[in-house]
Amino acid sequence: MSAKIIPREEAGALGERLRGRGLRIAFANGCFELLHVGHVRYLQGAKEQGDVLVVGVNSDRSVGGLKGPGRPLVPAEARAQLVAALECVDYVVVFDDLTAEGVLRALRPHVHCKGTDYTEETVPERHIMAELGGSVRIVGDVKDHSTRDILAEIARRFGTLTRDK
Repeated sequence: MSAKIIPREEAGALGERLRGRGLRIAFANGCFELLHVGHVRYLQGAKEQGDVLVVGVNSDRSVGGLKGPGRPLVPAEARAQLVAALECVDYVVVFDDLTAEGVLRALRPHVHCKGTDYTEETVPERHIMAELGGSVRIVGDVKDHSTRDILAEIARRFGTLTRDK
């Protein structure tokens, strides 16, 4: 397991340490089922918003609740390790809720970053960030990359895949 991956219950203490050192904390979150270029550009854009980037990765249970049956394709621990391997990511925390509200309240970042499929007005946690005295930023490139599209393309090209015996 990467040293960048912290337990959810340590998010508050991490935020206190970072703020105590005078660092600006940026937070981004997502499912990151199949890491693709859109994810990388989103996280690089989020890193530009602060000195330290903390990324929330949805747990298997929350991905299933958000995406439906059969999801996630990759377990949370593996998704967290992939995200943690990115140079722009400083810390990763896996969270079990459908939104990032609990992690935001614990971490208290300066900025909450979301991808271009949102506007600042449609970010579900915008009220929490206002309450915490932080801001919301939309980062990354135009959302024309998605796990759903990758899965559809695999199915189109290869049909139903079966495991080799």
